[in-house]
Amino acid sequence: MEEELATLERNQTWELVPKLNDVKLISCKWVYKIKRHTDRSIETHKARLVACGFSHQYGLDYDETSGPVAKLIVVHVLLALVASKTWNLWQMDANNAFLHGELDQEIYMNQPTGFLSPNHLKYVCKLQKALYGLKEAPRAWYGKIVEFLTHGGYLMTSADSSLSIKAKERKLAIVLVYVDDLIIMGDCEEEVLQTKENLSVHFQMKKLGLLKHFLGLEVDHNGT
Repeated sequence: MEEELATLERNQTWELVPKLNDVKLISCKWVYKIKRHTDRSIETHKARLVACGFSHQYGLDYDETSGPVAKLIVVHVLLALVASKTWNLWQMDANNAFLHGELDQEIYMNQPTGFLSPNHLKYVCKLQKALYGLKEAPRAWYGKIVEFLTHGGYLMTSADSSLSIKAKERKLAIVLVYVDDLIIMGDCEEEVLQTKENLSVHFQMKKLGLLKHFLGLEVDHNGT
């Protein structure tokens, strides 16, 4: 739990402010999870602080919530393209993806139980970044990753808003976003490698190597 709170502090997820009488507060709770390797052996035990977003009302406390996810037909088309072109298909995972999303509404939360600031016992957390559990979190994360990709020269496609493409000297680099999983491919190897590196620095991405499993599909790389 201390590690999770340290991550939230580094991320400047909230600031402590005096509680105002007319402010609606949401609560938070700890959720514990066992993360496993692909062979089901235990990798880590993780504690995550989750906002109880169910206390917010749609249209009153928030508007848009969900972020677009890749369409399965688009995934199939991309896999067929990669197979025909013998491209490499890379997978990356965004650590604490939703925590990168920036909020456009004021949200106040009680301090985590057991971790009250000794100098500000009656203060509350004014959220500056999204937290898991917030209904706004998926949309906020999607907005952040799209902002990053478009700033880097990628264009979001009209066919699927989770798919972005960058053309460079008649070669392509393609990024597909599925919540906190990113699939990167293309024949512009220089741009693919640069995109992977930029993502790693900006979002503390975990490089998972060549794609092996995605949305229930098993991927085998036999390209040159």
